[in-house]
Amino acid sequence: MPEIIKNALSKASRYTVTAALPYTNGPIHIGHLAGVYVPADIYVRYLRLKGQDVVFVGGSDEHGVAISMKAKKEGVTPKDIIDKYHGIIKKSFEEFGITFDNYSRTSAPIHHQTASDFFKKLYDQGDFIEETTAQLYDEEAKQFLADRFVIGTCPKCGHEEAYGDQCENCGSSLNATDLINPKSTITGGIPTLKETKHWFLPLDRYEDFLRKWILEGHKSDWKPNVYGQCKSWIDGGLEPRAVTRDLDWGIPVPVKGGEGKVLYVWFDAPIGYISSTKEWAEKNGKDWEPYWKSEDTKLVHFIGKDNIVFHCIIFPAILKAHGDYILPDNVPANEFLNLEGNKLSTSKNWAVWLHEYLEEFPDMQDVLRYTLTANAPETKDNDFTWKDFQARNNNELVAIFGNFINRVVVLTQKYYDGMVPEPLHFSEVDQTTLQELRKFPQTISDSLERYRFREAGQELMNLARLGNKYLADEEPWKVIKQDEERVKTIMFVALQIATGLAILSEPFLPFTSTKLKTILNTTSNKGEVSNWQDVSHKETLLPSNHKIGKSELLFRKIEDDEIQAQLDKLEATKKANENENKAVMPQKDTINFDDFTKIDMRVGTILEAEKMPKTKKLMVLKVDTGIDKRTIVSGIAESFEPQDIVGKKVTVLVNLAPRALRGVESEGMILMTENTDGKLVFLNPDEENVGNGESIN
Repeated sequence: MPEIIKNALSKASRYTVTAALPYTNGPIHIGHLAGVYVPADIYVRYLRLKGQDVVFVGGSDEHGVAISMKAKKEGVTPKDIIDKYHGIIKKSFEEFGITFDNYSRTSAPIHHQTASDFFKKLYDQGDFIEETTAQLYDEEAKQFLADRFVIGTCPKCGHEEAYGDQCENCGSSLNATDLINPKSTITGGIPTLKETKHWFLPLDRYEDFLRKWILEGHKSDWKPNVYGQCKSWIDGGLEPRAVTRDLDWGIPVPVKGGEGKVLYVWFDAPIGYISSTKEWAEKNGKDWEPYWKSEDTKLVHFIGKDNIVFHCIIFPAILKAHGDYILPDNVPANEFLNLEGNKLSTSKNWAVWLHEYLEEFPDMQDVLRYTLTANAPETKDNDFTWKDFQARNNNELVAIFGNFINRVVVLTQKYYDGMVPEPLHFSEVDQTTLQELRKFPQTISDSLERYRFREAGQELMNLARLGNKYLADEEPWKVIKQDEERVKTIMFVALQIATGLAILSEPFLPFTSTKLKTILNTTSNKGEVSNWQDVSHKETLLPSNHKIGKSELLFRKIEDDEIQAQLDKLEATKKANENENKAVMPQKDTINFDDFTKIDMRVGTILEAEKMPKTKKLMVLKVDTGIDKRTIVSGIAESFEPQDIVGKKVTVLVNLAPRALRGVESEGMILMTENTDGKLVFLNPDEENVGNGESIN
């Protein structure tokens, strides 16, 4: 084991593990899961299996501009929004198996009190700077434009849709007044500058402390992406940062002069970890303080890369200023997960939503957990594709893990009526295989202690591969015909591997682990294997004469049509986004009534249709206008097949001057428009998908 891991484990008497508080302005999607909640849950499940004292806390982040914006957009109150999404998020986490010891919310009274007390202590100690500054103000909405209420051009990369707190294109942290050509997202108007008083945390005072603590103290154990971002911030020079905001939604500033202002969400949200721990302690009759104030506690924050600065620089500065709290031991932030090659977006509905996944793939939580772990964006952005999801399930979970367990259980039932056989003689291969099994807990531990979850997950699958190879090489289904005694030993060894998988898979595949333990009939209350160390230290994991249960498939194959349905769903989202952003052609110049009366439009029927040779767009039509039968050349060949439109009723402009097209005289025009897919449709009030504002061609 690497020395740094040994030291970390030896000094920790307890663990406080936090997962980023999700905004309650929408449900949870796979980006949240891959970046934060799956690795955090793997880690705490692993710690519990090792018998560690651990508290895993989280909660809903229910303050800030994102909530207010959502409420304004939907015409409801912020409380309506947070209640709705807190319920969806909490239920999704529970059904997906994210095992928080406490999942709280920042609207809870205990959090308001904790955050207010924090602010007042720092205020009383003189840790804040009070300044009157010019902030962007929307005259029409009569409010200051905080964070995401303003949009403009990023001064660093030129991205034209940067927000007032951050550019999502280059990742730069911004102030609203930094934006070029800012405009209000509330009214669309150009804001003015207006003076307002706020309190600031002078981060520059903590620069030396942060440089020593992070750049010197955590150079070897923090992830390169986390360390690099911190170094960039510190080397660039830290500046005072506002801790209050002009908003009507949030925790009121608890000092004189704070009327009409709230605590900035980045100040109150991380304190939510502390208030959630307090809430947990109250429910369970425990003392919360050692989990946040004892030096022998290991504090670990699981977050996405957009939260690195808040958890590694700003929150530690707040804790340092307070004076009573420990600092995080590690902040293993992940990068971003993309979806089918495009950036995940809540506002554009480009996501795989957890609550929808749970409905559409019932009892398949572990398949998503496994895929997200295998593709975890640990050091760089990564991509989720439905085809890879299918391949991970069919080629790994079904074909390797599930196949091994199924063969072991079926053969044990067939040969021994479900009773674990008594081994007689262990061959060199048997002994080597059992020795390999006993190495896996340490191998996986080494990866998990370094927050390498992808690596750890693949090591778990390697254990299943070991089992498959052992059975394939020893071929008990053949040996049984010549040497029944040898098969008893083979199956005994295979059952030890299956039991090892049941234990070691729990952090990664908790639902599968439970199912497998049920099949093997191994539960802790029977005094059998129950923790991580047993796999390495126990001579026998599943004793002879132990009765196992019936075979049950751990995983099912995912069919192509299921994946296509998900791809079709995303394609529909993409088209909906394109149509939402599609510009409507502006109105043409006004005409008078006399001009309009000159137009002669008639209902006609297409009698004949054929594509014009050597052109892609043109089709030659014979149309019965009721006046006569005439030839009309129309640019519709890319949208229709000739045989499909014969007999179609159409609207015809009959008094248009004849015009020669490719040598064919056209005597009129068929009136068309486009549907939401950009496809030409005949002008027909009953036609589907004809949208308002489409021009008539």
